[in-house]
Amino acid sequence: MGVAGCGKSTVGEALAPGLGGIYFDGDNFHPSENIAKMSRGEPLTDADRWPWLRRIGAEIAAQKGIVVCGCSALRRVYRDVIREASGEPVLFIHLAGSRELIERRMAARSRHFMPLSLLESQFATLEPPDADEDAVSIEIDASTDEIVARIASQTGENGSWPTG
Repeated sequence: MGVAGCGKSTVGEALAPGLGGIYFDGDNFHPSENIAKMSRGEPLTDADRWPWLRRIGAEIAAQKGIVVCGCSALRRVYRDVIREASGEPVLFIHLAGSRELIERRMAARSRHFMPLSLLESQFATLEPPDADEDAVSIEIDASTDEIVARIASQTGENGSWPTG
């Protein structure tokens, strides 16, 4: 989870095989109306997000074993919707980085519907996970391999990976 450009897809795709799990990108579950809205530089509203978040939770529930999903899940209530819709424990990994780092990453990527102009609204919406949530925050100021290693050191070695 995290703001646009934090590396959810890249890290998720690298992380899943090492866990013996599958990866899917939450962006693929947005209705076309959401994609069009974001492409125009319009932030999504909560009303836009609820069906999308429930679809992600349902997809997690439909899978067997470990599922890694890249999804912004910026607010606690959004994470709660995913947890409820999945019907099982969900560990959130918050990919945290400075605005400057993420701006550079977003400016360098191509072929993504999310424009750099929406980054401000992403940071304004972001509620980092609270201590009472099943979540960890990982700094993204490193290579993908190092980020994956950081995730493993904070979660994988202590057996806290939820399985479905």
